[in-house]
Amino acid sequence: MAGITDTDKSNSEVNEEKKTTDSTEKCPENKEEVVVNHVNGVMETSSDEKLVNGDGDDKEKEEGEKEKEGESGEKSNENEVVLIQDTGFNVKLILPNGESFELPVSSMEMVQEIHQVLMDREETCHRTCFSLQLDGNTLDNFAELKNIEGLKEGSEIKVVEEPYTVREARIHVRHIRDLLKSVDHTDAYSGVDCASLSFLNIVTAGDIPDKKVSKQESLDCTPPEFIMPNCKDHPLLPLHPGIKENKGPQCLKVLTYSGWNPPPGNRRMHGDLLYLYVMTLEEKKYHITATTRGFYVSQTSDDEFNPKAAQQKNLCHSLIELLNQISSGFKRNFSLLLKKRAAKHPFERVPAPYQIYSWMAPQSDHTIDFIRAEDAFSTRLGYEEHIPGQTRDWNEELQTTRELSRKTLPERLIRERAIFKVHSDFVGAATRGAIAVIDGNVMAINPGEETKMQMFIWNNIFFSLGFDVRDHYKDFGGDFAAYAAPGNDLQGVKAYFGIDPEGLYTLGTVVIDYRGYRVTAQSIIPGILEREQEQSVVYGSIDFGKTVVTNDKYKELLQKTASQLKICPHKVLNDKGEEVELFSSIECKGIVGNDQRHYVLDLLRTFPPDVNYMPVEKEELSNDMQNHGYPLKHRHKLACLRQELIDAFVETRYMAFVRHAAYYFQQLQNQRRSSEQDGKEIKDNKLMEIEEFKKVEVKLNGAMEDHIEDDVTDEAKKIVESLTGNNEQTFEESSKEIMRKACLAVGSLNDTEFNITFNPDVYQPHVKHADLDGPVMKKQKQLVKDAAEFLVLHQIPMLINDCLDHTSSPIDGFTLTEAMHTKGINMRYLGKVAEMFSKYKSVSYVHSIAVGELICRAAKHLYKVYMQGVDMMGLSAAISHFLNCFLGSFGSPHTQVVAEELKRKKSKRRNKGVVFSTDNTEWVSESPRSLWKKITFEVEDYYHYTLEGDSVDSVIEKYGLQRVSLVRSFCKKVGIQILLREYNLDAKNKQVFFEEDIINVFPVVKNAHPRASDAYTFFTSGQAKIQQGLLREGYELICESLNLLNNVYGALHPETAACLRLMARLNYIMGDYQEALSYQEKAVLMSERVLGIDHPNTISEYAHLALYCFASNQVSSSLRLMYRTRYLALLCHGENHPELALIDSNIGLILHAEEEYELSLRFLEHALQLNTRFYGAKSLKVAMNYHLVARTHSCRGDFRAALQSEKEAYQIYKQLLGDEHDRTKESSECLKHLTKQAVVFQKKMNEIVKGENKNIAFPPLQIQTPSLNSVLETLNVINGIVFVHISPEEIEKIKQEMAKQPAIGTKRFRSEESMETKESQLEDGDMVKEKQLAPVKNEMEISTDGDIVMLNGGLDHNGPTEVSVSDGC
Repeated sequence: MAGITDTDKSNSEVNEEKKTTDSTEKCPENKEEVVVNHVNGVMETSSDEKLVNGDGDDKEKEEGEKEKEGESGEKSNENEVVLIQDTGFNVKLILPNGESFELPVSSMEMVQEIHQVLMDREETCHRTCFSLQLDGNTLDNFAELKNIEGLKEGSEIKVVEEPYTVREARIHVRHIRDLLKSVDHTDAYSGVDCASLSFLNIVTAGDIPDKKVSKQESLDCTPPEFIMPNCKDHPLLPLHPGIKENKGPQCLKVLTYSGWNPPPGNRRMHGDLLYLYVMTLEEKKYHITATTRGFYVSQTSDDEFNPKAAQQKNLCHSLIELLNQISSGFKRNFSLLLKKRAAKHPFERVPAPYQIYSWMAPQSDHTIDFIRAEDAFSTRLGYEEHIPGQTRDWNEELQTTRELSRKTLPERLIRERAIFKVHSDFVGAATRGAIAVIDGNVMAINPGEETKMQMFIWNNIFFSLGFDVRDHYKDFGGDFAAYAAPGNDLQGVKAYFGIDPEGLYTLGTVVIDYRGYRVTAQSIIPGILEREQEQSVVYGSIDFGKTVVTNDKYKELLQKTASQLKICPHKVLNDKGEEVELFSSIECKGIVGNDQRHYVLDLLRTFPPDVNYMPVEKEELSNDMQNHGYPLKHRHKLACLRQELIDAFVETRYMAFVRHAAYYFQQLQNQRRSSEQDGKEIKDNKLMEIEEFKKVEVKLNGAMEDHIEDDVTDEAKKIVESLTGNNEQTFEESSKEIMRKACLAVGSLNDTEFNITFNPDVYQPHVKHADLDGPVMKKQKQLVKDAAEFLVLHQIPMLINDCLDHTSSPIDGFTLTEAMHTKGINMRYLGKVAEMFSKYKSVSYVHSIAVGELICRAAKHLYKVYMQGVDMMGLSAAISHFLNCFLGSFGSPHTQVVAEELKRKKSKRRNKGVVFSTDNTEWVSESPRSLWKKITFEVEDYYHYTLEGDSVDSVIEKYGLQRVSLVRSFCKKVGIQILLREYNLDAKNKQVFFEEDIINVFPVVKNAHPRASDAYTFFTSGQAKIQQGLLREGYELICESLNLLNNVYGALHPETAACLRLMARLNYIMGDYQEALSYQEKAVLMSERVLGIDHPNTISEYAHLALYCFASNQVSSSLRLMYRTRYLALLCHGENHPELALIDSNIGLILHAEEEYELSLRFLEHALQLNTRFYGAKSLKVAMNYHLVARTHSCRGDFRAALQSEKEAYQIYKQLLGDEHDRTKESSECLKHLTKQAVVFQKKMNEIVKGENKNIAFPPLQIQTPSLNSVLETLNVINGIVFVHISPEEIEKIKQEMAKQPAIGTKRFRSEESMETKESQLEDGDMVKEKQLAPVKNEMEISTDGDIVMLNGGLDHNGPTEVSVSDGC
């Protein structure tokens, strides 16, 4: 493949340690553990082993496959079963020093992966330049093991040291440097090399992997004071625990390339490759020569070049071996470092696919690192990736991977893996390029233009800025439109990327926000820079409709995509009055590159306009919309609807169409039969038909309400399909009439079939439509209006209802944004959403989150303008001043840089160091009063929401916000990294932030996300099996899904984390707590690494892990995890949130199990308060809480309080469930027991008070200390996991019933999918709501041990979510 060269491999190889996979766990004495680690804990079946070493999906493997794409023909004849049933075997590796070990491998692996294992193992990690030989034959690194002749179980593979080249020597030195810094978090805090943070093993003190933990006799259960209920102090230091312990031992003082490089000609003839300079811990200085055979210490000094060896016998093939010989300090400390490195979980070391940035970082010690310095100046400032002179052709790589064969499963895996690999590399390169552009390190390709109009090319990527160049968007909103256009364009790219059309190509596109600027990075179409745009465009318009061109090939290609994207083909007029048919918006351009590929770009209006934010003359919205205040003015005219909304709208219309057609068809059938029959028969048939139709109608209505497109509609659909299947002329005419009526009822653009598609060019004044006033255009306009109305009148209320019934519980602004986007609601509707939430007291917490998000987004808009043009020398001062004005209560924060000083600097340097002239000194005069005035105006003007308050104090008090949450949200939104320390955010007499508190600024990156299609197929098949009660079969399919995800994405990915979470839950349900623990540990680590240590998903994963730890008798770890969960939740949203009730209930129960009753009571009573607030005083949740509180009081011996609480529980159960319900009876028995104990206790107390018997002895009180099993059962209930024992006959009956119904759950498998709810009937007649764990749609599962299992979400990515299943004990 073009662009994949040896230099690309070098980039991978020089970071070998970063690419490590789970291979570290491979050891002959613990083979079972090996397999589990390779496949993230998949069951030890033969199918699991196909991913041995494959979890890492390391870069060299990817690039190797891409180099061999032309040779991968042997895969084409493999069917899909081959991959699934692949078996593993063991080989013996013999090292150069004579040692050997066994390694389990898979025939699907490549030789390169064995290289990776050796470079990761503690014993062999210092080797980089070696080959593998079988029977004297050197193995090809990129050959699959199954294709190697003679390789079988027990084969001996020799590791043979190879001669170095300059390239290999440089790779070796880089690898050693990476090993020396492999245990600290420096790279993660700096945001480089895809390193990111993980604190799970620090939180649990490394206890989780220990599988033989028994209950400790003395367990310190005391929670930290700052996570206690109603504690006002939320410190920030605990967010990054154990930072000091993370530093590894220092092994060398200096390791760098010598100033004597490069070797002179005569020394090159003797094999010298390069020279190194080393200073050991003993302060000794050495000059080391790298030769083709290895490394040795030379007699060279700082002043004299003498290449002769200092000792004849110290030539070592590995630099580590040499350093061990010359420095005892190095030998000792390097051994300690390797042990510390080996103690880390592999997931802590593997690079993430995309860079994750931390919004807080400690003050790091900036140590001397010459190799880092060389990277920064020689490689990075040359702005050529890898070895200078050999840049990657990104466009060729991106498009070639899309062209790979996709006929069989192995081919699709290779294709999707290559797409994902190249795409993630491209995003990383584009991000680095955008930073370089804004920092002023890249020369513009049009340097003579005004700075805002400049464009850049770096590393074969084209960069443009979010400003209105040459008044391109003058009629659409100027710079506001230019800023919004890249985001819209990215949505269009995602849409076309998602349907994956053959023959049609989109550009690699990344949108980066950095230091207040928006940068669009795109791959370059071959030949586009060599010709004028007018010559290049063969489809669409470059001048907003004046000239419109088309092309037959583009029409053919876009016709296919138009139907999938719900785009209506339409005709427009060019400036000559000629009709041109388009299958996209008029701005969409088609360009044929020099590579003869057909590209589409400028996809910013792929979806229809949002008329709610686009007032059009002579066009009125419906009365309902006008009552809501629409249409509203917006800053630009590029407001479009989201793809999710279009899909939901079309689905809803189709359901309505099916209902109408079925209804008219039933009427037709009844009329026909009534003409053929008479009397009673007619009447009976009519009644039968009506009853049948009513059943269909009821089912259809139910399906519509649930928004689930399952086979309930099949009956009606078959009726619709039969309308065109009868040959009778009269019937055919009647059928057409029925279709016409149904189409008319739903606004179909076609009278003879269902056709809801959208013309993206309606309401665009610059577009001349061929049929401007015709009936078709009116229909097209009405559909766009209807879709916008559907958003406000249907989708927003559905979002509110999801929160009201606690189906969805946003944790912070991110999860609220996610929930809105899932429903197809744009963020410009956030003001409307906040306004509607304010009407419901039970979701006041969502209203607070919405208002906080409004404030942070408005502040982000202002920050963007505020930062543009700020001088680099004043950057930290400007940012700290903005934070003080935004979040501080001190009325007059002072800037640490004086305005006059800035002006003086500006006059001395003109346009250097940054992209734009540094004339922005206005930020110095900003004050809290002026900034909050702007924020209030911004919220009103952009979001149309009136903010009641003119300062941070008044807003916090009015809306129940907390400053720490605002700091976190704002820093993550705009890319600020602040110093990890405690801030007195409430200080009123001094400013909070100082210049030194701003550690760094980082980019906020948006990009398309390639998808693993086959993994999704396996996942949904597994769901289907689970929902049919076939847990084991479903489990195996989910295992395969996990394997495929690893194959495509590598070791770390959010979707893999979601799959691991489901695997953990399935293992837990099937009683394998240790396996559940193993999977969930991986899910937590992965979530921390790829989403962030304080991401809502991570909070959810921690809570799940705590439950599984408790079930595995690891109570101490369980408590620490729950404390961490509560701390992170408090940072996100504070005390006022229903999810905190579930967390507190969990903590209270675990403390109860440890007989810490006083602490337990504090948490349980707090949970009771929250549940009463959010669910109502008479809900089952509150009854459950009363019961738990009563149980804790009774264990304390406070029977009066216990009695009072249990009475409350009994009253609720009696009122909601009736006297005969088991729960009510249990509560009644509990009351009797407590009453009896209370009477005995009071009687004895009275005797003591009266003094009747001084020596009275209390009879033993019947206080039963809780067993771990009983507490676990209660934990299962409150977390939504309920086992209901039923008879085998009933199991068989349910299986048969479920077998008749197809699997629900064909919704897209995405970790960010929202939760759904439905009603389920338990056998005792209680209607209970089930909550589902996205992305899994969980029905009722039947396990093999005769239990019905309610697999409910409990805690999900929308936060820890309590369910209302069986709210009792």
